[in-house]
Amino acid sequence: MKPVFHPTKWPNFSKLKLAGSLAVALSLSTSAIAATEPSPPPAKPTPPVTGPAPTQTQTDTFHNEAALLPQDAITHHTGIFDKRKISYTAHTGTLTLRDAEGAPTARVFYVAYTQDGVDPAHRPVAYFFNGGPGAGTAYLHLGAAGPSILSFPNGNPADGANAQLTPNTESWLAAADLVFIDAPGTGWSIPTDAKKAAKAFYGVKQDAHAFAKAIQLWAQSNNRQISPRYLVGESYGGLRAIEVADALAQDQNILVNGILMISPALDMTLLDTANDILATSFVLPSLEASQLALQHKLTPENAAGRLDSAYHYAIGPFLSTLANTPLAGNAAQDFYEDVATHSGIPLETVAKERGMLQPEAHDVRSRNGRLYSLYDGTFSIADPFPEGVENGASPDPILDGFTRAYGSAFEQYAATSLNFRTPLSYSLLNMKVNEAWDYRDGGSPIVRPIPTLRRLLALNPTLRVFIANGYYDLVCPFASSRWVAEHIPVGRNRIALHTYPGGHMIYIRADSRAALAQDAKTFMTP
Repeated sequence: MKPVFHPTKWPNFSKLKLAGSLAVALSLSTSAIAATEPSPPPAKPTPPVTGPAPTQTQTDTFHNEAALLPQDAITHHTGIFDKRKISYTAHTGTLTLRDAEGAPTARVFYVAYTQDGVDPAHRPVAYFFNGGPGAGTAYLHLGAAGPSILSFPNGNPADGANAQLTPNTESWLAAADLVFIDAPGTGWSIPTDAKKAAKAFYGVKQDAHAFAKAIQLWAQSNNRQISPRYLVGESYGGLRAIEVADALAQDQNILVNGILMISPALDMTLLDTANDILATSFVLPSLEASQLALQHKLTPENAAGRLDSAYHYAIGPFLSTLANTPLAGNAAQDFYEDVATHSGIPLETVAKERGMLQPEAHDVRSRNGRLYSLYDGTFSIADPFPEGVENGASPDPILDGFTRAYGSAFEQYAATSLNFRTPLSYSLLNMKVNEAWDYRDGGSPIVRPIPTLRRLLALNPTLRVFIANGYYDLVCPFASSRWVAEHIPVGRNRIALHTYPGGHMIYIRADSRAALAQDAKTFMTP
């Protein structure tokens, strides 16, 4: 899902992503443009065949919501992925995290899909998580990579009320086994002691250690310690993937083969448009791409050139002007006109903001009676407050709209396809987790994961990195990812940058979901 960046409070990310994309109980950003042509109806998978629950190796007694989670479930399926019939097993359940004395600290929910009849030693495993912080992994699970997806009506992608679960013929299962893990406090992952949960799990470092242990537990219990390993994170989950890769190496002696980041929050300071002019510069190319798309001027043939030109204007003339002595008179007017032309934002608004556009501001998002999304600058609804409103009171068409459907859809999917039934609501985005998050890294007030990534690339000469961004994402813009990648001194040739038509949740758009899936599967099977 994505980080959920809160535009008025730093570093509380309650309206930024995601997952891997954040605000009220749901979210990750999205691109929400339907495919231009309907896809042929996919082949239906065979009904799940239920198997016996695995034997518990240790008996624990839980006294809170964790006691309402059922035993693990095993189901058997077949599906058509990349035009191949694949038989696979789904294992749905929990992994128990423990403290130094062996007492349970959390039940971590996961769903693992493993292909039948193949050599597990050489079959890649991809571990997925969304972001938030506080987001469950249903977004990537039902949005991008799992064997089933939540499909929104053709011609009206905002209609979450009528979304349906359908087979995902582009599932990443065609290339790797898939393990979707919910962070403690999200989805159906439940800490055993709510009073101790924040200190134990709700922070950059403790979160990474928890994920590293959960991955080690799953790999050990399934004899997958030497399988090729990939981490897949969306939004804040991109930052998480870097930290988890480091924790796996340091805590569990596990080295990963690759890190895949979707719409990643690579460096929180580079997303803080209220306080950093470099972050402000990174948003401008996404605004320009959104305007070009709305004017039908962005095509597959010219997109690369247009985005490159927008990027160089933003980090060149635009950034240098913001960093210099403030302009006045005709020079200022000329600059504001340039910014208005590039961004599509009315000149009056640009002048009022002195060229430093805050994408979350209502007067930036509201144009011609339409309210545009931070998560996809091309997606809009009728503005419910055309007269103007405080930024925090202005809803996001995607964050506060149709993406809420992922939570209840996952409950339905788990019960009917995975034979996993619980009275607990699936926590799509837990704002208590989000608000309690500790972003510190040792003595630093906020984590800076890029030095960690640089160390990982230098220490592991075969580690490869895949970064995917949507053209129209104003939360984690593609320019930020490009700038970070270009400044990596060692291993730059092992970082693959991909951009797609769409927003923060690239996969909401069917054609971009297919392209992302193909690129990711190719990356995991070099």
